Amino acid sequence: MSSPDPPGLDTGRLRAYLDEHVPGLVSGPLTGQVVPGGRSNLTYIVGDGRSRWVVRRPPLGHVLPTAHDMTREHRVISALAPTPVPVPEAIALCQDPDVLGAPFYVMEFVPGTPYRSDTELAGVGSERTRAIADALIDTLVDLHAVDPGSVGLADFGRPQGFLARQLRRWKKQLDASRSRDLPGIDRLHDRLATAVPASGGAAIVHGDYRLDNVLVQGTRITAVLDWEMSTLGDPLTDLALLVAYAERDKVDLKVVSNVCSAPGYPAIDQVINRYAQRSGRDVSALNWYVGLALFKLAVILEGIYYRFSQGKTVGAGFDEIGAAVVPLARLGNETLKD
Repeated sequence: MSSPDPPGLDTGRLRAYLDEHVPGLVSGPLTGQVVPGGRSNLTYIVGDGRSRWVVRRPPLGHVLPTAHDMTREHRVISALAPTPVPVPEAIALCQDPDVLGAPFYVMEFVPGTPYRSDTELAGVGSERTRAIADALIDTLVDLHAVDPGSVGLADFGRPQGFLARQLRRWKKQLDASRSRDLPGIDRLHDRLATAVPASGGAAIVHGDYRLDNVLVQGTRITAVLDWEMSTLGDPLTDLALLVAYAERDKVDLKVVSNVCSAPGYPAIDQVINRYAQRSGRDVSALNWYVGLALFKLAVILEGIYYRFSQGKTVGAGFDEIGAAVVPLARLGNETLKD
């Protein structure tokens, strides 16, 4: 007897779609399972007993405007395929919501581990941990070195005014998901808005770059995943988000990966210096970017908390997410102090 489909995935309808649009790909009945650890878009591993693929679709309930855009994810991984940036092969994009209830895309299954904790990294040893962290930074440098126009992404975003627009976007998304008092978060937004730095050269920005959004084999990054917030903009926003995640112990953020605490993981100054040296970019204003990253992370977690509070998110581990929002805002305000 076959296992029931997970919420949001009808394997019969998925197979019918793939048989029509990618003939010969699937050779038998499909089964599927939710990939654990996701807090936004839903990810499934599906297989026919011989091969496996990955399906991405938006969450089942409340979806913020501009978020969870399957077309953007599919487009960027397709464009990056010939570059040094490792991405899964894009197989199919379905924009018809009648198939699975929402747009989705299918990509190849890439082997590798998404390291999510210092305990997992401790098992590989400090030398390999350092090599993995270095590879993470080097891959980010590779991404930011890609000329968007050369891979068909010249119109993927609007770099001019990117930082100010990011602030407006995340404030709008905060307001769309706001259902309770959040001390400090509006002050953080206002302080950021009065001190927006001038951006350097534009690049393809991932938007949520961290170790648990890549796959690792040995010490090699085999795939960069979760491109839902990618765009063209200021590349220092990606670096700053790595710094923000590394600060998680300052506010006891159990919902954020603690890989930076693993033996052998470089100190954050070393991470910043490696990026600066290899990319040649000026990082002197990085504190502002880190403040923006903490604001953005707070807004993302509040959106997830909102969906959880509405009973519209699949999975476990959401109970602590809402408690992380105010501490993030507080840390953001502390980061902006002279």
